Amino acid sequence: MLSEHQRQAAAESLLDAEKTRIVIPQLSKTYPQMQIEDAYDVQRRWAEGRVAQGARIVGRKIGLTSRAMQLASKMTEPDYGVILDDALFKDGARISAGAFIKPRLETELAFVMGEDLAGAGCQMHDVMRATEFVSPALEIIDYRTAVPRAIVDTIADNAAFGAIVMGGRIFRPFDIDVRWVAATLSKNGVIEESGVSAAIMGHPAAGIAWLVNKLAPLGEGLKKGDIVLGGSFTRPVDIESGDVVSADYGPLGSIGVSFE
Repeated sequence: MLSEHQRQAAAESLLDAEKTRIVIPQLSKTYPQMQIEDAYDVQRRWAEGRVAQGARIVGRKIGLTSRAMQLASKMTEPDYGVILDDALFKDGARISAGAFIKPRLETELAFVMGEDLAGAGCQMHDVMRATEFVSPALEIIDYRTAVPRAIVDTIADNAAFGAIVMGGRIFRPFDIDVRWVAATLSKNGVIEESGVSAAIMGHPAAGIAWLVNKLAPLGEGLKKGDIVLGGSFTRPVDIESGDVVSADYGPLGSIGVSFE
């Protein structure tokens, strides 16, 4: 376990890395004794630092929802981070690639909560009932620490969150079978990835139910209006300045962004 001083120092080093766009050594190497509890506390301190700079927390993101990514990270469950309002983009946005260190992009679904949801024992049907609508979304992931990264590095680094792009057709959660939302992800006119949302723990709402249960012992939960990214159902695609990216969700529309 880390001391209070070490946790704060780790959070400040992540804030500096984000500001300077220069990666720092893995926290797991700087602090070999770092545990998952430490990592989430570092993430909390980092988020408090961003809020102190003027950002506002508008939701949560879930990562490592696929079995393949869990095995790669030697983790047996997902992880989570926060979404900040200054990292929200709309369909058609021109995004500065230089705002990130090494951006990569994934296809996801964003659940927007219609009511508060908290407490142990949360199930998928609770998530579906509490969700006002669902939207196609892209997540830009970014790393502020060097690779390869241990799971504590990813968690402390806000679960690798960079930004979110929302677009396409907004739909209510029971209007369609959310498990079978599919998408292709194209870069510069070439389809790089494709997938179906059932790859997210069997159902996109499963990860959100997991999150609510993880937050319960902390006395936290999801609030009405929160945006919750349920996890990627495609592998990440590297992004550079000049790239044009399009995600086609079929009947649910598409999202297009360009990087400059």
